Amino acid sequence: MKQEIQGTGTKKTSPEKKAGLHAYGIRENLSSAASSFPYLAPAFVPVSFPAPEYLYFSPGLLQLDLNIYREPMIKAIIKEQSENLYRLIKKVHFDGKYYRVKSVRSGGWEHCLELAVRIQFLGKLQGLAFEPKKTVSRKDKKIIYRSLILVNPHELWDEELVERWWNLQERIEFLISKILFHECIHVLILLGKTLPSGFGKTDIFLEYREMLEFASSEKLCPESCGVKYRLRNLAAFSPEFLENSGEKPDRVSELYEFLIHEKYSIKKTDQAFGLSWSNRKISRNYARMAASKVGPCPEYGKKDWEKEVFRLHRALNELYDRIDGQNRADWKMG
Repeated sequence: MKQEIQGTGTKKTSPEKKAGLHAYGIRENLSSAASSFPYLAPAFVPVSFPAPEYLYFSPGLLQLDLNIYREPMIKAIIKEQSENLYRLIKKVHFDGKYYRVKSVRSGGWEHCLELAVRIQFLGKLQGLAFEPKKTVSRKDKKIIYRSLILVNPHELWDEELVERWWNLQERIEFLISKILFHECIHVLILLGKTLPSGFGKTDIFLEYREMLEFASSEKLCPESCGVKYRLRNLAAFSPEFLENSGEKPDRVSELYEFLIHEKYSIKKTDQAFGLSWSNRKISRNYARMAASKVGPCPEYGKKDWEKEVFRLHRALNELYDRIDGQNRADWKMG
C-alpha cells in the first residue's frame, strides 16, 4: 500500500491504511466482546462472524459525523411500530453505556435487565445483538442480565434509501431505526427464553414462539425435515461440529430454531418499515450463515459443500414459503 514520506522521515499513513487499521482494531474489540457475550447472528448478513472484508471501511464513512441523528426521533419511529420494542429502549441512550430498563422481584431475588446500544460504522454488517450476560450477586440477591446491541448504518447511500430520503439526517434516522428494531427483536426473543416465567414473555416473544411451533408441527414435517436433513449433511463436513454434538446432542434443532428466529425477525421488520425481503433472498443468505455455524467450508470437499449449501437454500426457501402460505389458519403474524 502506498505511503508518503514527509521531510521529517515520518511515514504518513494513507486514508485507506487508516481505515484498515481501524477495522482491525474493531475486530479485536469484537473478539474480546464475544468472549463475554456469546455471539448472536447479525441482521441480514450471510456469515456467522465478520470476515475481514466485512470490516473494511470506506474513508468517507469514517469521516462522517454520526451524531447528526436525533435519538428522540429514532425512538418515536420505533414506538409507532411496537410498544414492546420502544419500552426496551426508552431509557437507553445510544452511547454504548448500560442502562437499567427493567427490574422485578421473583422468588426473593431481584431480576434486572440492562441494555447498551452503540451506533458506529462496522464494515458491512448492519447490526449485532449479543446474548444477555448473566451476573449473580448472592450478597444482594440480585441477578443482572446485560445485553449489547451494535448498530451500523453503513448503507446510507443505498440507492433505494437515497430515493426515499434525500435528507441525510432523515435517512440515517430511518436506517438506524430499522436496524435497531431488528436487533431489539432478537434481544426480546432471547430474554423470553432466558428470564424467569412472566418476566420476558412479550407479545413479540409469544408471536415468535407461535411461528416456531407452527414451523415444527406435523403439517410442515416434509419441509422442516428437509431442512434438518440438509443441516445434518453439512455437519458431516465438520468433525468439530460432530464432536460438539456429543456434548450438545440437539445442535441441528438449535440451528433450525435459529433459521426460524431470523425468518420471524426479518418479516417483522419488513412489515414495520415497508420493506420486502423475498424468501429466496432470506433463504440464500441464511443457508450460508447456518452452514458457517456448522463449520467452515472444507478445502478437501469445497464443491460438495457448496452443493449442499445450495440444497439447504432450496429446502429453506420451501419451508419459508409454507410458513407464509396464504391458505393456512394455524398461524398468522399480527
